[in-house]
Amino acid sequence: SGSSSVGKIVMAAAAKHLTPVTLELGGKNPCYVSDTCDVQNVARRVAWGRFFNAGQTCIAPDYVLCSVEMQEKLMPALREAITEFYGPNPQESPDFGRIVGDKHFRRLRALLCSGRVAIGGQTDEKERYIAPTVLADVLPSDPAMQEEIFGPILPIVVVANMDEAIDFINARPRPLAIYAFSCDSKVVNQVLERTSSGSFCGNDTLMHVTLTSLPFGGIGNSGLGKYHGRFTFDTFTHHRGCLHRNMGLEALNALRYPPYSQQKLGLLAATFEIKRKGMCTLL
Repeated sequence: SGSSSVGKIVMAAAAKHLTPVTLELGGKNPCYVSDTCDVQNVARRVAWGRFFNAGQTCIAPDYVLCSVEMQEKLMPALREAITEFYGPNPQESPDFGRIVGDKHFRRLRALLCSGRVAIGGQTDEKERYIAPTVLADVLPSDPAMQEEIFGPILPIVVVANMDEAIDFINARPRPLAIYAFSCDSKVVNQVLERTSSGSFCGNDTLMHVTLTSLPFGGIGNSGLGKYHGRFTFDTFTHHRGCLHRNMGLEALNALRYPPYSQQKLGLLAATFEIKRKGMCTLL
């Protein structure tokens, strides 16, 4: 588990020994919010997914794609959700974490220049604290959109409609997860069917990884291989094909031994045709 650049180094080292790898790498996970949704529920679910562990999870929604109208509706709802979760001062909340290291803190702080700070933005280097932050009117060229954030900063990029959001997603490396919110199931399904990602979650965040019945893993830059539940066993197990035969019934083998005749070839062809239909196998 790590960044795409480190994943390439690990895979190159493994290739020298022909060792298979399973890589769960980072990704800028997009979150599309349509105009037809319950704004309060979206805000709570997105805020929880983004600011859980101070945003330091590989499957956190990395940025929001929505219309300018939805951006304006989301701001007060997100502010309310953040206050509900972490109180009026998240720095004093026992439920809001800190950034894992000084270098990571400084990198995140530099991203706050993207767009405009609509919520939060406070920092404390001594504590490695960055407040739950929402950036509005972020441009694709802004620093926050150039790398996986992996912190408590949520940029909002304005798009005209769902089609533009899908084009935006597809123009970038395939992420570890894609999120889509809408009261119209057709919208959620359109985002699912017209994009590619390691996983997908409609009308929620993070919860897909809690289900052992679902495979978890990346695709392309976000990794390769799947695990969770039975998928873990299959991924990390060598599936060895084995056959044990009886030493008798040698007469049945006469068909496969030379010399060959048209009659033998005809019988073999008939046998393989029966095998393809799943009726019997002659060895």
